[in-house]
Amino acid sequence: MKRLIVMGDPGIRKGAVVEVDGEEQVCFSVTRNGDWHGPDEVQLWCVVGTEDEREDFVQRNYVPHFLDVESVDADDLEIVESHAA
Repeated sequence: MKRLIVMGDPGIRKGAVVEVDGEEQVCFSVTRNGDWHGPDEVQLWCVVGTEDEREDFVQRNYVPHFLDVESVDADDLEIVESHAA
């Protein structure tokens, strides 16, 4: 599991499947930042992980402050599925 900061809004929401570092990741949580007083463009702060890590996310078996952080531009993010149906 890791924190993924997306610079811009590629149109993903909670449940989306994206490809990060050549590996498909599920967006467990998406927080939209920067609409009012933030940077020039919106940032999406996502908690992403594999499907195997979903239960740990739901049960909060992790410490958010200790997650690895990766930043990616919205144009460089490959979207496999924009959100779960």
